[in-house]
Amino acid sequence: MAPPRGSAAYKKKDGTLAVSKGGQSVSWTPVAPPRSEPALTLPVSSITNLQQTPATNLKVMLKIFAQAPGTSTSETHTFTFTSPTTARAQADAIRDALSKTIQVIKSGGALPAAPGGAGGSSAAMAIASAVSSISRAGADSNAWYDDEKLKKDVELQQSLLRSNPSLSKTFMESMRTKPESISSSRFTAQFWSTRIHLLRAHAIEKNQTRGAYNVLSSIKPMTVDNATRLSISKEQIQLIFNQHSLVKRVYDENVPKLSEEAFWSRFFQSRLFKKLKGERVTEADPTDNVLDKYLQYDDDAERARQLMASHVPHIIDVEGNEQNHSQRKGNQPDLTMRPNSYDRVPIIRSLNSISEKILSHVAPNDIDPSLPIGVDEETFNELALRDLQGDAAENRVILNIKDQSRFFNSDKESGVSADALRYAKQDPVKVLRSIQSDLARVCSTTNLETAIGVEDDSDSDDDDESNPKKGHIGSKASLSGATAQMLSAIAQQRAQSDDLSASSSSFSTVQSSSTSGLSAAIFDRLSLTHATTTEFLQHFWSAFLSGDPNRADEIGKLFETLNRAMDRIKAVATDAEAERQKEIDKLKKQVQDLFERTGKKRRMDYESTPGGAKAVNQLLAPTVKAIEVATKEYKKALMEQSKDVG
Repeated sequence: MAPPRGSAAYKKKDGTLAVSKGGQSVSWTPVAPPRSEPALTLPVSSITNLQQTPATNLKVMLKIFAQAPGTSTSETHTFTFTSPTTARAQADAIRDALSKTIQVIKSGGALPAAPGGAGGSSAAMAIASAVSSISRAGADSNAWYDDEKLKKDVELQQSLLRSNPSLSKTFMESMRTKPESISSSRFTAQFWSTRIHLLRAHAIEKNQTRGAYNVLSSIKPMTVDNATRLSISKEQIQLIFNQHSLVKRVYDENVPKLSEEAFWSRFFQSRLFKKLKGERVTEADPTDNVLDKYLQYDDDAERARQLMASHVPHIIDVEGNEQNHSQRKGNQPDLTMRPNSYDRVPIIRSLNSISEKILSHVAPNDIDPSLPIGVDEETFNELALRDLQGDAAENRVILNIKDQSRFFNSDKESGVSADALRYAKQDPVKVLRSIQSDLARVCSTTNLETAIGVEDDSDSDDDDESNPKKGHIGSKASLSGATAQMLSAIAQQRAQSDDLSASSSSFSTVQSSSTSGLSAAIFDRLSLTHATTTEFLQHFWSAFLSGDPNRADEIGKLFETLNRAMDRIKAVATDAEAERQKEIDKLKKQVQDLFERTGKKRRMDYESTPGGAKAVNQLLAPTVKAIEVATKEYKKALMEQSKDVG
């Protein structure tokens, strides 16, 4: 593609403005004399800014600001495009090409200083390299979307293990008890393949950075050794400059005269600091002959320009309506509708200004960026005075039907409805008998319980088990079963959500339901055993279902590991039962001590003491069943293979 160029006048002389083939410079060549050398050449790396006349202006001009190396000032070069038909298109093409190259340089790319250097890469290669580096940087910043990169990021995995002690304990225990046939790299890959979501969440958490905040309100002096000291970092100083342009101006004008330490010490004790912070300045505050002269300067001098650029509707702009509808005479408007001076409510204006500056750097997530800037359609509809609008034009879709008779005429062939045809197929005698039997049963008794089959005198427990009867809705057995089911569901929900604990002075055996009556040490062992067993089950099924004959030895080792996992579960159950027995002995001793002191013997249901092997087996029942299924499938496959070999 040819580089953009166009006819342009420079310093009232006609010529041609063109971008070089490599895109590293822009040059202007005069028309006369013919075939002359470029009179002006500007490297793209020296361009600091570009300005172009708006599309509504008939005169198309492009202003280029260039700063030579080693200088602090920028030179301005204005080019007026003279083509009668394509002046705007030529200017746009040159501006877009220069803007794209400048953006590449600012993003970290490097362009050669001069074209055609011997041994140096071309400008096109430099631009391609810069663009590829930008794409790689973007890919690195979004690396958490790629599962393969997450599984290979060892540093991220180690960081997650350090931040999650429970996961680290599971990983180390699984690594310690894994079969020798499984290499560490394979085990690690399998371990993290099932925890991609944890790696992704941790990567996103690490890439999050703290946003802007009201830095002046967070800086507070501290008293150390009867002396007031203030600690401030470089990041906080940069935030102060970004949020308060007046402080940056004061710093630039006075720091060469004052030392930096003296400037900040005087600033945080001055009236200017209190004003920017939003506090009221009083006569008792200390004065400063250097900083007090800036009290009359407005820190938000650009506020009026921002309001004009933000297109604030006059219906909600209190200060903007003052010039159109003044109420200086007569009754004053409400207090909330009066524009107040800065001195009356400084804290409100200060907080609003800081909040506006902070939010201006936050990209909204509920606005389409392709929409035009200004009042959106929803806000316009809310602010519109509908009473002054005329009637909206009707926008109807006209439906033209050629033959309307087939939509409104009834079915001439049948002449009867579908319900009449369905009722005609029923036997009237059977229908009448059914109605009569229902009426006779209802009218014979006024007791509705008898009508629906409820018998209060019956005892479902004494029924003959050899001749079971079909349960009737509303019978005593049905009601008892429904009650038992409801109570069981309530107990399960309570065990999952509540945290019931008994005081140490009582004899209640109810402990924390979240641990099912197990102690913290036993429950931690139980959780760790469950996690490692689940990990080895995943390894087993991954190898068993792979169909790879080379992994037969690995499957055998995993089978032995699952058997050892069953032994570990039994060991945890044994220790839990021993712990439960100690708790029962403790309760018995308390009952005996109570009897010796008061002579009263208290009955205790020691069988209801929670915990023990029963709780362990109940919690790990799904895991034990999974191990049994895995071992059964392995034995079945081993037996079939032995038959084939034999």
